[in-house]
Amino acid sequence: MTTLIDDAASQLIAARREARQIERLPESCRPATVEDALLVQRRILELSGEKIGGWKCSLPKGENLMLAPLPGSTIGSGPFCPVAALKAEARIEPEVAFVMGRDLPPRATPYAEQEVRDAISETRLVLELIRSRYVDPHALPFPEFLADSLSHLGLFAGPVLQNPFDRELGTIPFTVGTKSGTILTREGRHPNEHPLRPLVWLANFLSSRGETLKARAIVTTGSYAGVLVVPSGIPLTIEYGNLGTLSVAFLPK
Repeated sequence: MTTLIDDAASQLIAARREARQIERLPESCRPATVEDALLVQRRILELSGEKIGGWKCSLPKGENLMLAPLPGSTIGSGPFCPVAALKAEARIEPEVAFVMGRDLPPRATPYAEQEVRDAISETRLVLELIRSRYVDPHALPFPEFLADSLSHLGLFAGPVLQNPFDRELGTIPFTVGTKSGTILTREGRHPNEHPLRPLVWLANFLSSRGETLKARAIVTTGSYAGVLVVPSGIPLTIEYGNLGTLSVAFLPK
């Protein structure tokens, strides 16, 4: 099992570093279960010398767990995204993320929603960058998709959202523009009705495994509008309805 996990992690690390896509992992090291995939995710971080800077998560879909630890080096803020876009475009997901203000360590009883809310220090408008290491990730068995951290490439943290729990966070209209004008609009809806719900789930999932959701981790909890394809190399403004505006330029690789 250790060899399988190491081999799968090494294959995905190489694909990421070389900015290439593979059809799928070799048969000898394909994760067969969700637990295998979670082990591959962690081994990728260990072999890359990365620390966990945050998490992406959504509520589970049946037996499929929707989470991945985010390497600290892939998280940044403006004016330029720290992760290069591929060629002339970037694939982004507009999201709302929470920065933890204190640890939520493992314990016997589940964390209540209010306890998790009280542990949040900031709420931010963010963009997740998406690029799979597979040619067609959704054609593969779920454990292989999960092992690749659900196609995570990077996380761009935008402005702090004031009084987030007094705001409408279930639905958000999005407008993406350049100096030349608007290039796309979307009526966004959170896949789990509210971005706090996956955070509460994550805190309790990690607790159940004897792990801590640590202070300063940023947790992004699902795309409101799926994947948006935007140009790289030019300044963009993304308006989150009346919540605020995020400005960024994705540098092409």
